[in-house]
Amino acid sequence: MKHLAKLAFALGLLFATPVLAVEPSEMLKDPAQEARARELSAQLRCLVCQNESIDESHAELARDLRVLIREKIAGGDSNDEIRAFLVARYGEFILLRPPFKTSTLLLWLSAPLLLLAGGFMVYRASRRPNAATPMLTDQEERSLAELAEEIRNDHFGSNGGR
Repeated sequence: MKHLAKLAFALGLLFATPVLAVEPSEMLKDPAQEARARELSAQLRCLVCQNESIDESHAELARDLRVLIREKIAGGDSNDEIRAFLVARYGEFILLRPPFKTSTLLLWLSAPLLLLAGGFMVYRASRRPNAATPMLTDQEERSLAELAEEIRNDHFGSNGGR
């Protein structure tokens, strides 16, 4: 029974689809226009939630932006015109994928650079001797062996516990 519940849970996760915040009253009648609106909405950041697209967000501002996009699509604006209007109004922060240019260079390259730096640090750490376990000199090893022998004799007797 436990295995069946785990399987059902795994299948539920596998086939789960994201819950989108678009309400039926917002949707356009033309399926092609609605598809364009959904595509644009998925590319724009909710300025309230910041880690969600406006397509996923339930914030009032996200709803207003979805309605605005649909109005502009119905008015005949292209996707590029709508994006340019929203960037002019809210800045590039509204784009979930900002363009690759000089001002966003650090944003785009920070993750790969951090990954490379971490890999280099792991490589260097694996190449040097471990400072936590210092090597013993021959004299220290003999002293340690004598001490271990004394403890064994004291604990088990002189015959080693036999």
